[in-house]
Amino acid sequence: MNRKRSPRVVLKPTMAKPDCPLAAENARRCNCTYPGCPRHGRCCECLHYHLAKSQLPACCFDAAAEATWDRSYRKFVETHRI
Repeated sequence: MNRKRSPRVVLKPTMAKPDCPLAAENARRCNCTYPGCPRHGRCCECLHYHLAKSQLPACCFDAAAEATWDRSYRKFVETHRI
C-alpha cells in the first residue's frame, strides 16, 4: 500500500511566541505526562512538534493511552476504535 505522507511542519524558533497568554490555563488542562516537556501548556508548539513527527499530542488520548507515550495515528485509531 502506497501512503501519501503529509508535508512535515517544522516550528522554527522565530515562530514560537515566548509568552503564550494562555500557557497557565493550558498547563492546568494538559494531560501530557512526559517529564520535563518544554512544550507543556504551549499547545501551538506541541501541535507543531507532534505533527512534524507524524504524531498527535497527548490531549488526543485518554489517560491510559497517553501513559504509553505512543502518539501515533495508529494508537489514536485503536484507542477511539475508528
